[in-house]
Amino acid sequence: MTLDDISEDAGGGSAVDQVVDQIRALIDAEGLTVGDKLPTERELCDRFAISRNTVREAMRMLKAYGIVDVRPKVGATIIDQRMNRALDIFSFNVAEISRQTFQDIQGFRELIEMGIALSVFDAVTAEDLAELREVNLRMVRADSIVEASEFDFQFHTKLISLTGNRSILDVYGIMKPVILRIMQHGKTLRIIEGETYMEHDAIVRAVEAADHLAFQYLMRTHLKQGLATFPKASGVAGAGD
Repeated sequence: MTLDDISEDAGGGSAVDQVVDQIRALIDAEGLTVGDKLPTERELCDRFAISRNTVREAMRMLKAYGIVDVRPKVGATIIDQRMNRALDIFSFNVAEISRQTFQDIQGFRELIEMGIALSVFDAVTAEDLAELREVNLRMVRADSIVEASEFDFQFHTKLISLTGNRSILDVYGIMKPVILRIMQHGKTLRIIEGETYMEHDAIVRAVEAADHLAFQYLMRTHLKQGLATFPKASGVAGAGD
């Protein structure tokens, strides 16, 4: 086993993730497009100072993303950059935050944030609880809605980070601009200082007590806040209540 192999085992695949990012950067830097070939495995090993096993695993991931096609004796050929571009533009494709957009985004967040309770309970430390409370206080002390929303987002990403799931964190990073706009919609600093702060504080207390039912109820209620600031679609009274 090589040193690279050891670091991959210890890092939970982080070396592969880094190579994927480096290959994506290489595609952009060299202006490669559909039909162009990537450097050979040996060239990538030399360029990134990494083992061939790591490069091969990175290629498997890029193939799964639909970015490259890998064939014996041919190497890796770029077949589609839509996934690559989607990671960069996804968060900017919503011109307006509508009631439906709010429900779609917050519904997605419910699936994630209500489902992480047990993982969070297993991982959380006293230091993590203190950090969550400090971020919540910083949100209250913010000078603007924009600044307060950044701390609001930081509070939620801190909770998610306790799961150790990088994929979820990556998705949240992609969605950040849309989530921030949802956090800012219809808000005033008075609401941030009162309702949002108290809801966050109750969630932290549920985590501290490892109270699964309370955590799920409080998180769902928290994520539903703001729906009333959007007008109901005509003919669907009661929808989303």
